[in-house]
Amino acid sequence: MTTHTHADGVSPIGAGRGDTHDVNNTPPVLAGYNAYDADPALQDALHREGAGWAEGRARALGALAGDLDIQTKARQANRNIPEFRPYDSYGQRVDVVEYHPAYHDLMTEAMKAEVHSLAWTAPEKGGHVARAALSFLWNQVENGVGCPTGMAYAAVPVLRAEPATAAWGEKMLGTEYDPRLVPIEEKTAITVATTLTEKHGGCDLRANSTTAKPVNGRGAGQPYLLSGHKWFCSAPMGDVWLTTAITEGGPGLFAAPRFLPDGSRNRCFIQGLKEKCGNRSNASSHIEYKDAWAIMLGEEGEGVRKAMTDVHYTRLDFAAGSSGLMRLALSLAVHYGRHRRAFQRALVDLPLMSNVLADLALDVEGSLALSMRIARALDEAGDDETAARLARIGPPMAKFWCCKRAPGFIAETLECMGGNGYIEDAPMARLYREAPLNGIWEGSSNMVCLDVFRAAERDPGALEAVFAEIDTAGGANAALDRAAIEIKDAFADQGNREFRARRLVERLALLWQAALLVQHAPAALSDAFIATRVVERHGPLFGRLENARGVAEILERALAP
Repeated sequence: MTTHTHADGVSPIGAGRGDTHDVNNTPPVLAGYNAYDADPALQDALHREGAGWAEGRARALGALAGDLDIQTKARQANRNIPEFRPYDSYGQRVDVVEYHPAYHDLMTEAMKAEVHSLAWTAPEKGGHVARAALSFLWNQVENGVGCPTGMAYAAVPVLRAEPATAAWGEKMLGTEYDPRLVPIEEKTAITVATTLTEKHGGCDLRANSTTAKPVNGRGAGQPYLLSGHKWFCSAPMGDVWLTTAITEGGPGLFAAPRFLPDGSRNRCFIQGLKEKCGNRSNASSHIEYKDAWAIMLGEEGEGVRKAMTDVHYTRLDFAAGSSGLMRLALSLAVHYGRHRRAFQRALVDLPLMSNVLADLALDVEGSLALSMRIARALDEAGDDETAARLARIGPPMAKFWCCKRAPGFIAETLECMGGNGYIEDAPMARLYREAPLNGIWEGSSNMVCLDVFRAAERDPGALEAVFAEIDTAGGANAALDRAAIEIKDAFADQGNREFRARRLVERLALLWQAALLVQHAPAALSDAFIATRVVERHGPLFGRLENARGVAEILERALAP
């Protein structure tokens, strides 16, 4: 593994001259490595879940994640945030968001790697698994780009399903990034924005007030005129905006292009950019429709259900993405611990630090295993009813727990690096700001927990399918066997279930993770996971392993040389 001394590739001044800045105990930058080759758990999961054919793609993206120049561009894109230019110098409305060149370079790399599209263009079975692996790796590169790529991944099937917008869905599969603001027909590839939320609506899309009036006919594939104000737009420079609006027949889902069929600009207006805690390279905004032309996707009254089709895929993407965030944070912390010395030993060899790092590694393994298993369910859902049930109940469950775990996890890894982790020149500060976001958009924690219950109520077999997944590990660990019985009893208890939803969904996700690890991870790792997360129920703190048995093996696996 090659390492460098500065995030910009610049050699330090004065090194070795005996002056006050002669540094002998500062770890090198983690660069010049391959994030795929350094991750045995990802390699195992990619092959196990049916997408071994994508290993070359994953390895290429893993090299990108470890490339010093790409890391520098990620830092530049987040330090030089997008700027909104509503008018040109003569007062003409232009509605342009201007990005630092590094952002465009990163978008070029992501689309070339098919981070946005591989689930739909895969040459073999396992497209969702392969795409989840790419998302996991891309979130170790730069997270703002993960928004438009994730939105495209989710929007393709929704656009393809409607003949009037199917060509837009196909154009979204393009791999040649084209940032120009021109009509869709002139572009090599397009991107999409999702804008559902309004000031007074939040997750309750039926409370929104944006209206849609039919131009001629009503229903699927027909043009409507939209009027209203959307409070969050995910990536406003997208060529198509997916949006909800109220029709006479109830909520509808619409696709509003930035240009009209005659080539003129649509009446979709960016009103301003959000000053966000994280995800800074990506331009989130609030927008306004003033009789904006849009195509209805599905029928009047089906808008919320159709929107949830899109959201279902992004929820899996956020679970895989948060797992990737945690993976990079763990890699940084372990790398730092191997190179930084204190009390005559490397930090990683200090008993309590090794406990903390190994404990952190358990969550990465569990989150990755769960995300990849649910991705396989999506791949198999069309041919297998059990897989279809897992594909319905799995994404909100994985989104809840993986995204909920990430902020506390990354706070701990940041602390492992001390003050060096807290400064903006290090990637850890960016990850720390980024971590809470995936738990918010596409349904906050309470919403997705309730969606797990809705999936179980609409199809009781969905919950049974998860129980069966846990039971596949039966006999391998007595504590897990007992917990598998207890969780069934807990879900069978109808009393106050909504009030207990977080506890129940967390427990279900952890047991599914444990079952996967028992079957597929080293015994030292799965035993520690069950002891801390199933038996002791862990809690918010890390460093809770009872003894050092297996710690060296866990840490070696956490960042393979």
